[in-house]
Amino acid sequence: MFYEKKENSKVQCMLCPHNCIISENKKGVCGVRQNKEGVLYSLVYDKLNCMHIDPVEKKPLYHFYPGEAAMSVATMGCNFKCDFCQNSELSQSPKTPINKIEGENISAEEIVKTTIANNCRIIAYTYSEPTIYYELAYDTAKLAHEKGLKNVFVTNGYINPEPLKKIAPYMDAANIDLKSFSEGFYQKICGGKLKAVLDSIKLYHKLGIWIELTTLLIPEKNESPGELKKTAGFIASLDKNIPWHVSSFHPDYRMMDSHRTPLPVLEKAYEIGKKAGLNYIYLGNVHSDEHDNTYCPKCKKLLIRRYGFDIAEKNIEGNKCKYCGEEIKGRFQWFRKIN
Repeated sequence: MFYEKKENSKVQCMLCPHNCIISENKKGVCGVRQNKEGVLYSLVYDKLNCMHIDPVEKKPLYHFYPGEAAMSVATMGCNFKCDFCQNSELSQSPKTPINKIEGENISAEEIVKTTIANNCRIIAYTYSEPTIYYELAYDTAKLAHEKGLKNVFVTNGYINPEPLKKIAPYMDAANIDLKSFSEGFYQKICGGKLKAVLDSIKLYHKLGIWIELTTLLIPEKNESPGELKKTAGFIASLDKNIPWHVSSFHPDYRMMDSHRTPLPVLEKAYEIGKKAGLNYIYLGNVHSDEHDNTYCPKCKKLLIRRYGFDIAEKNIEGNKCKYCGEEIKGRFQWFRKIN
């Protein structure tokens, strides 16, 4: 889906902002979309690498049916090349000289059936970048929607407007990485463009898909107060009720020489977010009782107490604070049953 034929058997993929022009027998930046005789093929449509159950909080999604289980699926490939990738074997292997693309043959129908059989009400497209296995995600999401299931993207946000608009009727939520507020960071460390990600975040929000944003703070790379103020300011300008997950970095992939993010750095980001007016900020990859919980932005009382990914206490009735009646933005109440 989403490509144009060019001269000399070349094709241009229009799925993501790379807009790769691909010669015959070559692949795009993602490593999993190949030009074969002037036709663009997905190499991972039926090559699933992961399929297991997670708490939806692990995505992380804290305002999207807390306590529910999500069937998490993924293929190989990614349209970024982040030096700090925590799933590099999955995301980057198709781009190596080994040219490895592996996975089990599992259809969209089988994914939906397995999800229902395991009493999950959410399918999460996660771990690698779901944009690059768009066709499988689209077919699965459409079938899942018909069965009353919810669909979630865990994504870098690097997708063109038309593909996003096409899948939007079947997409209920997304956690989008806002990795930095620096074009240099995106170009050098991720292999992408900040503006395209910001435009995508705006479109997700405009389309009515529930979004939560995650920023992984990497020491000496993207955690300066000035940059965090820009990030928090952007989120606040879009919607102060968008949850912001500020997560601790740990050494991985090509950044093994960096060190873990100190807790005070995350706490500083929390303060900056609050000063910007954000109502919901959470700290990730660290133990922090206070910053894992959800509080009412009006009366400040505890609404959801979390221990890791478990819900220990819930004081939301429908989508309102039990104490003062304030509407809590998110998705907290089911409207349809599984068919």
